[in-house]
Order: sequence, then structure tokens, then C-alpha cells
Amino acid sequence: MRVPEMVGTTFMRAAVAVLAVSILGAGFAEAAPKKKTVRAKPAATRNVASTGNWHRGYSHIVVDANTGRVLDADNADALRHPASVTKVMTLYLLFEQLESGRMKLNTPLRVSAYAAAQQPSKLGVKAGSTISVEDAIQALITRSANDVAVVVAENISGSASSFANLMTRRARQLGMSRSVFKNPNGLPNPEQVTTARDLATLGRAIQERFPKYYAYFEIRSFQYRGVAIRNHNRLLGRVDGVDGIKTGYTNASGFNLLTSVKKNGRYVIAVVMGGASAASRDDRMVALISENLGKAQSGRQMVARMSSPPPGASADDASTPVALAEEAPAAPKTIPVPTTSPRVAMASAVPDMEPTASVPTPAPSPARPARAAANAPATNTPPVGSAAPIVPVAVKTVAVARPSQPVATFSNQPGILGTLSFTNNGFIAESSETAAAAPAQHAIRQQVQVASAGPIEIPRQEAETAEQSTAPRSGWAIQIGAFGSEADARAQIAKAQQKAGRALAKADAYTEQAVKGSTRIVRARFAGFDAESTARKACDALKRSDFGCMVFRN
Repeated sequence: MRVPEMVGTTFMRAAVAVLAVSILGAGFAEAAPKKKTVRAKPAATRNVASTGNWHRGYSHIVVDANTGRVLDADNADALRHPASVTKVMTLYLLFEQLESGRMKLNTPLRVSAYAAAQQPSKLGVKAGSTISVEDAIQALITRSANDVAVVVAENISGSASSFANLMTRRARQLGMSRSVFKNPNGLPNPEQVTTARDLATLGRAIQERFPKYYAYFEIRSFQYRGVAIRNHNRLLGRVDGVDGIKTGYTNASGFNLLTSVKKNGRYVIAVVMGGASAASRDDRMVALISENLGKAQSGRQMVARMSSPPPGASADDASTPVALAEEAPAAPKTIPVPTTSPRVAMASAVPDMEPTASVPTPAPSPARPARAAANAPATNTPPVGSAAPIVPVAVKTVAVARPSQPVATFSNQPGILGTLSFTNNGFIAESSETAAAAPAQHAIRQQVQVASAGPIEIPRQEAETAEQSTAPRSGWAIQIGAFGSEADARAQIAKAQQKAGRALAKADAYTEQAVKGSTRIVRARFAGFDAESTARKACDALKRSDFGCMVFRN
């Protein structure tokens, strides 16, 4: 059968057209997967999962920093995300570098590409440039600069992750038992957690340890390359007595604020976490200060301080147990007697303390211009307990007969903000204040969860007992710490005698044993000071050599 020429031509054209469309379609389909897709990364502060890994909610705590007593609290031990309040710990470690002399305020810090690429808020430092330590401090406090936080971390530890590990170790030394840090700036990470109680501990510690550098937290603005950068903390100048310290916000954390207030001899640290807005958070903080400042004790009762790394040790060495020194009220007239054996090194300044936990308690410091304060000579060097091994020398240990019954014992005080000293073998909780005389109590166990591990049981034991000094030890005495063994106490006495020289030439060195629950401690002391002023001069000499020291009357 023959197809007409016109029909055949039309059919052929249609076939060619269909074939062309098919080829083109196949070509587009084949090419489509090869197209490069660029996905915009969400801002870090918005990248918040809705899983159970995030710890949301409100919490607060108000602490009388003169005594360590908790005045008000709500969910104070619940895990929360610190957000930019993280930078207080970053600054703590930077202040350590300044105090040790490894860095100066004019030391240039190199900016890496990773640091420069951090999410806002940021200062905008460029990769390959430098920023001075002093500018970095002020940028962290005012702008809350995430890029600068990483600059600091990398210049201290080599990387942000290594620095975060150091932050967590230092947190444990300070008694922040539930805090875990994963970055130096507080950008969202579900594993970066803390509690209101832990942040209050940090707020007290940084003031006590670095009063000279803490003055930077009072600055309301910072000039950087001709631009004035205002502090995010709106309570500065709004609430009388507020001298810092740090705000923070992410979607996961809500609006956070760590605040310090000093007024009329009263000294309060307060933390609000999980606020719905900056304004409501600030209003809540103002209300908490107003409600609780009047309840705080007027005047300093005691101070606890974290030790510096021992001589020759790295600042990153967090395995050294923290030795605490405390300034306390006059000792009770009668002291119960010890039993059992030592576990870990520690320092105790209060002759008779029940082992509730205590936190580093800063002393009130007058407001000073930040730069002038930073350049001024340190007049309040924090006492330091050292775990460095030293050849022991013979000193006297005097034991006395056990009293027929304890006259004064110390009960567990509810609402004491505490510090735990952790070691490889265990820990000792040191009390934050001396309780009123009370009948001896049975041991109380309190569960505390550590963020990096499962729940642990921390026993609050019965009252500490001690061996009383002999009658000839009258007048004034000083204590440089309490330790886990007689040898350690003697070694520290030998070191103190070597460092203090003439200040201890006529002092009577001795040790005194005491027991906290099932743990024995040995106190290292010097007696024989006729006047309080003489004892304090000896203490001052020891503090200049990085010893913890307290003065008391026998």
C-alpha cells in the first residue's frame, strides 16, 4: 500500500518533533541532579532542636555571698543552658593567664579563620589579625563577642574544644558539680549545661580570685576602633550596688543573667535563667534583689578561695585537688575530738565545721575604673593551697584527752551554697559557715547529680571533731590549710617556713588532727603570736607566696 507523499512527509515531521522533545526531556532530567544546591545555614542562635536533649525552663537563686547561705531559690539545681554567661568562665581562665604572668593586658591574641567565622553577636575581628588581651576582655563583657571568645580559647589551649575541656575541669575544681562546657562562647550545644547554683558559684569565685580584673565587669561601654560598644547588662546604673556581671540568651536557654550586688556591707550573688524576655528577666532580677538584699548578712563572715596550680604545674592541670582557705568567726570555746583516717588534701580555716558544701566566696570590692584597677598592684592576692610534694620536716603534733562529751557540734544547715573538692579517690565537702551550737545529728545523705556522670551520693556527715590545742598555745594563731595526711601537713609547714622567713621565725609550728564524718584531716598551723596584727602580718607574708592563710585566736 502506498502512502501519499504529503501524508508521509507530515508523519515524518511529527515523528522527528516527538523524538526531539524526548531527547531534550531526557537531557534535562539527566542534568537536574547535577545542579549545585546551596543551603543557607541557620543562625546558630536559632538552631534549636525540639528534642528532650534541650533543657528549657525557668530557675533562679539568690545567695548571701558573705556567708554562702541561699536566700531564695527555684529549680536552682535543674540543668539549663548558660548561653553567653559561659563567657564568665572563659574570662576566669583568661584572668588566670594574666595573674600567672603568661599573658599581659597588651599581649596580642591571633585571630584564626574559625574564630572570625563565629556567629553573632561578634566584634568582627578578621582572620590573621590580632586583638589585645585587654580589648578581648572588654569585648567579651560588653559586646559578648562570640568570635573573641574563640580567639581567647585558641590562644590559651590551642583549640576551642581543648579549652572547653579545661573549662569543665576548672568548673569541677570550683565546685560547679553539674556544669559541662563544649565551647567558650555559649552558642547552642545540647551538651553544654549548667545550673543556677553553679553559676552563682562561678560569680563568687571570679570576684574572690581576681578582684583586680573583676572591675572590668563594671564598664558600661567600650571604645573599639572608634566605635562605642554598650554593655548588654542593663542593671548597671539602674540598680544601686550592682557591679556586674553577665547576660546571656539563646532560644534554648531563654534570657539569663548573673548579677552581683554590694550595698551597705551586704553582698549578694543572684542568677536568673530562662526568662521570657530581656525586660522580664531584668524585672525579675530587680525584684529578687529587692526582696533578699535586706536578708543578707552585713559584713564578711568567711571567704573560700580556689588554689592556683602548684609551682611548675600547667594552668591546664586540673587534677590537683583544690585547697580552700576560709576566714571565719571566732572559734567555739570547746572542740570535739577526732577518729579515723585521711582521704584527700584539703584546706579548712574554721576550727570546727560540719562538712556541708561551700562555694568560693568573694570579698566585697569597691567600684573602680576598670583600666586603673587592672593596672594597680594586687593588694589582695588570693590564698592558694598547693599539692606540690615537699620534703617533710618534724613538727609537733599534740593530742589531748577526749572530752567526756562534745559541748558544741554543728548541724547540717539547709540552704548553704556549696563547693566540692574532687580528687581521683573521692571528695570532701567543706562547710561554708559555722553553725550555732546544736545537739549532734545523724549523718544525712543528699543526692547530687553530676552532669558528666550518673547521680552520686554525697554524704553530709556528723559534726567534725578535732584535737584541742594544749594550754600553752594562747594568744593568736594562723592556719595555712588542712590536709589528708600528717606528712602533707608537715610538708606544707616546711614550705611555709621557707617562704615566709622571719615572719614565722618565732612562731610555734604544729599540726592538729580533726575528723569530718569518716574522713580525718590534719591542720597545719603556727601559734605563738602575741597580737592579732602580728599574726596578720605573717598571713600577709604567706599570701604573697601563694599560701592560703587564716587568723584565729586560741
